[in-house]
Amino acid sequence: MNVSYEWLRALVPFRETPAKLRDLITSRVATVDELVPLRQDLAPIVVARVVEAGRHPDSDHLWVTKVDAGTGELLDVVCGAPNVEAGKLYPFAPTGTTMPNGLKIERRRIRGQTSNGMLCSPRELGLGEDHEGILELSVDAAPGTPFLKVMPAGDTKLVIDVSPNRPDLLSHLGVAREIAAAVDSPVTLPRIDGADAAIPTASRVRAEGRTGGVDVRVQEEGLVRRYMAAVIRGIRVGPSPEWLVRRLEAVGSRSINNVVDATNYVLHELGQPTHAFDLQRLGGGAIVVRRARAGERIVTLDGIERTLADTMTVIADAQRPQAVAGIMGGRDSEVSESTTEILLEVASFDPARTRATRRSLGLSTDASYRFERGVDPLLAPAALERTVRLIVAVAGGRVDDAPVDVYAGDSLPMPLPLRVSRVRTILGDVVPADEVASLLRGVGFDARVESNDVVRVMTPSWRIDVQREIDLIEEVARLRGYDSFPDEIRPFRAGNVPDDPQWLLARRVRDALVGAGLLETRPMPFVRGADTGYVRVANPLAENEAFLRRDILDTLSRRAEYNLARMQGDLRLFEIGATFLPDESLPHEELHVGALIMGRRRPPHFTDPKSDEFDRAMTFDAWDAKALAELVCDQAYGPGAVSFVAGSSDELWELRVGERRVGIVRALSLDAPVWAKPAFGVELSLGIVDSTNVAPAGQHAYRGAEYAPVRVKPFRAIPSQPASTMDLALLVPQSVDAGTVERAIRDVAGDLLESILLFDEHSGGKIETGSRSLAWRLTFRHPERTLSAKEMEGRRTNVLRHLEKTLNVRPRST
Repeated sequence: MNVSYEWLRALVPFRETPAKLRDLITSRVATVDELVPLRQDLAPIVVARVVEAGRHPDSDHLWVTKVDAGTGELLDVVCGAPNVEAGKLYPFAPTGTTMPNGLKIERRRIRGQTSNGMLCSPRELGLGEDHEGILELSVDAAPGTPFLKVMPAGDTKLVIDVSPNRPDLLSHLGVAREIAAAVDSPVTLPRIDGADAAIPTASRVRAEGRTGGVDVRVQEEGLVRRYMAAVIRGIRVGPSPEWLVRRLEAVGSRSINNVVDATNYVLHELGQPTHAFDLQRLGGGAIVVRRARAGERIVTLDGIERTLADTMTVIADAQRPQAVAGIMGGRDSEVSESTTEILLEVASFDPARTRATRRSLGLSTDASYRFERGVDPLLAPAALERTVRLIVAVAGGRVDDAPVDVYAGDSLPMPLPLRVSRVRTILGDVVPADEVASLLRGVGFDARVESNDVVRVMTPSWRIDVQREIDLIEEVARLRGYDSFPDEIRPFRAGNVPDDPQWLLARRVRDALVGAGLLETRPMPFVRGADTGYVRVANPLAENEAFLRRDILDTLSRRAEYNLARMQGDLRLFEIGATFLPDESLPHEELHVGALIMGRRRPPHFTDPKSDEFDRAMTFDAWDAKALAELVCDQAYGPGAVSFVAGSSDELWELRVGERRVGIVRALSLDAPVWAKPAFGVELSLGIVDSTNVAPAGQHAYRGAEYAPVRVKPFRAIPSQPASTMDLALLVPQSVDAGTVERAIRDVAGDLLESILLFDEHSGGKIETGSRSLAWRLTFRHPERTLSAKEMEGRRTNVLRHLEKTLNVRPRST
């Protein structure tokens, strides 16, 4: 949404600079994405002082001056203005400047005298029509100061990111209301010279009326919420006045002619789209709001012939469509230089029908953007009056007959009770009832204090987003200022609704991966995909990513390639998100966790040896991926619940729970440079995302038996006693995996075992055939004393005896 700074100042008086206004709107209303000064063509112009001024020796109307432009030396400048005077300040265009009219200032000789630049008149700067004299500046500024710094010239455009639930902000009036509440000033529409034409009171009808000899009819309910029309005769279509052109240019709209510009002015000022039909081109003396007929055609104002469907709404005359309702008018009834009579339309079209039509035709306009979000039906009379008077002011004409207003009326809104106690509970601070009412009244709500705890609130018609008490509380927080609320941790009452089990599971997995040093990514779930095996998005953001992903590692691989393209090869990434597979009706959706590792296990340090052997030793390999998979599986399914089945090729291990495949560990193929290290990925299913219907209205879906109790880790103090370690070098049969050996060690090592680490693997050489050597380091710690050598030896003996008896694992002697 483009907003003009000067236009806002015309609506509500304030002193804030554009930068301060940006901060005010961002903190209270909506984010201002950009602040764009519109007269950057004046950036080269500086303030200069005329030090000397004398008559040109060869001319009676020229002056030869010496000018201080802040360069450290006086410049000779020839000037033809009669009001040049020594000691005064003027705007100065140095040599090389391109003026707003396209003239490039060059060093040149004028009747034998050298001129190094130009002292400027208002017309030469594009600030007015006066060109008889140069612009004298009454400012306190040193020579060389940029002209725009001391003389704000032109307008400033604010680009506001308006959320879909605030259509009232899609106008200068809507933004002005918010500013007025912040600065405590009234909002008034700017007065326009000549915009005071008398307009008869509109005639209210339910479905059909007549104005200016034209029958106006709405064929069926639901097509339009309100439709007003007025006939203006005797207009003269031509160029718009300069002030109107400037207003529209400030918001990025180009001038077309005075009638169309007037309708666009009201659209940006009030947020109400309007449309003018050339009355003499309407057939049959009628204007009808009806459904389009299947296959009906219309050439819209952009010159494109469009085929309509019977789900669309059109504005037609007695013979054919003349406009697509809420989107764009037709070429046949376009206002042109020969137009002398118009029918002005002011309507409020249904948002859902407008959105469906816009998407079907692929045609988006300023009007459709507003109608899709909702235009207040109660705004129509004021918008019609404003538009008619503006057209009469800039194009002449008269309104001979009362406008027609096809409107059944809306039901009165119900008052919303707002509990002050609820405000305190939600916001964590006491906001008195009087302050609550005052804040809401500032932005148009009718708020009345009924008691110390209840404020009765009537919502204004333009705030369609406020439907519940919680919406009012959000308004109170926004208007009071989010930074006015306490930021310290305060006591609170725990809710009685348990967290979703899948969310708790995802949190456990996330905490474990973050603890292992991985970084979480949150990309969009869209991939290139294919027509088979993937779920296609109905309205993709981009055609090259028009499908939903089937696995997380696909997305993480693209993130890895993005980093590799920027010379970042040490990656530890993970994501917890949804995957999708085609199904009969809705896609089959599962929650997955995916992790990708490549490069160094830890960031390099200046003390590291500079050798290929060390680099290889510090690089992630397949066993690191397996260890990461074990960590994730233990958190998701419990220790030992997932079995690892060796795979082939890039599929290193398949993860199974019983006979069900739940994940994979594999080597990843990336579009990688030659220096990149191998990449490995782990992906695990965390369960199916239920897509069945939610509980019916008035019921809840919570069933306590499905929710596991929350596991809380007890606090453990930092150990105060030293640890005792032992290393076990074992001969392990090839048929026994390391995980089985580790579990057997844990079973017999006892409660004092603090950690166990596999640190070496060796085979071949003197190792007997069918076995391999694996070495573990076991760390024990007693919370109150140091373990003796005798105790450690006893534990070693018990572990070795248990391993030989259960797994035929023996200590390695050499």
